[in-house]
Amino acid sequence: MKRALFIDRDGTLVVEPPVDYQLDSLEKLEFYPKIFRNLYFIRKKLDFEFVMVSNQDGLGTASFPEETFWPAQNKLMKALEGEGITFDDLLFDPSMPEENSPNRKPRTGMLHKYMDGSYDLTNSFVIGDRLTDVELAKNLGAKAIWLYDGEDADQQLKARDLEACCVLCTGDWDKITEFLFAGERRAVIKRTTRETDIYVEVNLDGKGKTDIATGLGFFDHMLDQIGKHAGIDLTVKVKGDLEVDEHHTIEDTAIAIGEALLKSLGDKRGIERYGYCLPMDDCFCTVALDFGGRPWLVWDATFNREKIGDMPTEMFLHFFKSLSDAARMNLTIKAEGQNEHHKIEGIFKALARSIKMAIRRDIFNYELPSTKGVL
Repeated sequence: MKRALFIDRDGTLVVEPPVDYQLDSLEKLEFYPKIFRNLYFIRKKLDFEFVMVSNQDGLGTASFPEETFWPAQNKLMKALEGEGITFDDLLFDPSMPEENSPNRKPRTGMLHKYMDGSYDLTNSFVIGDRLTDVELAKNLGAKAIWLYDGEDADQQLKARDLEACCVLCTGDWDKITEFLFAGERRAVIKRTTRETDIYVEVNLDGKGKTDIATGLGFFDHMLDQIGKHAGIDLTVKVKGDLEVDEHHTIEDTAIAIGEALLKSLGDKRGIERYGYCLPMDDCFCTVALDFGGRPWLVWDATFNREKIGDMPTEMFLHFFKSLSDAARMNLTIKAEGQNEHHKIEGIFKALARSIKMAIRRDIFNYELPSTKGVL
């Protein structure tokens, strides 16, 4: 079945004029950053049809005569075509908001021919800079990519019940192309034994949002460092047999996080693969990492206290060994310093920064980082 990208124009392909929101002169024409390379790459490598869908308030009226619209529109199309970017359809609705036209986004009146069953809408996308574009995706039965990077994105989507259909919020066309080309890097792991019940969710292309609850305050604090400093979204919910001791909770959480990292990395094409260290006050902590598919841990860190917070220091080594095994990664960890809290926090932060470096993906160089041809 055919797939389509329904792409908004103003604020998505071109920068929306900030005063009157009308692109009615060549002087106002400014292309959105990075659209040429990315649209060309998508057009060349993927099988989407390109459909421009845009509300143009009052087009053809005295407030927005057509003779002021078409010169900028034609210049836009000519510039795109010159870079190998063509559109299969152009759809403009000239109505005003108060008219409640069935053709006006987020309504689907202009798009009925794409809803006749010949298009795979569940794997098609609406790309735009407004929530009405996300609503259009919901009404079409498609997915939405919201060209927006405000910190309140989640709240706005939740307020309009749009969380389920919006798969990406970003202001960067590089990120849009990466998503369309290589897909999501998310994983959910549920691990239930007689000793623990664990839920882990990872989004490698997140924004460092964390939701951690293991029943161990210091352990929560350390896992929070991984999400924040790796720039990944990390949810960890654990119910463990803490009435026995901390061992099963810590070990099984490490296994679940490692499995989530491995699953979310997919075939590992385009990733940097390696990561490496940071100082923290009196301490110097080094973590060298390789997502090469072979687990191994080298541990060079000693702790003189029995516990830091409510976490036994003997479990630090066990945590990283279990994590390395489950994620199938090499880990070399070294820490020097006097303050025990700083040492272990430095290790977790260094691990996070190593993960951030290693998972960085370049879809324009989408090769497997191995001479073997497999990881």
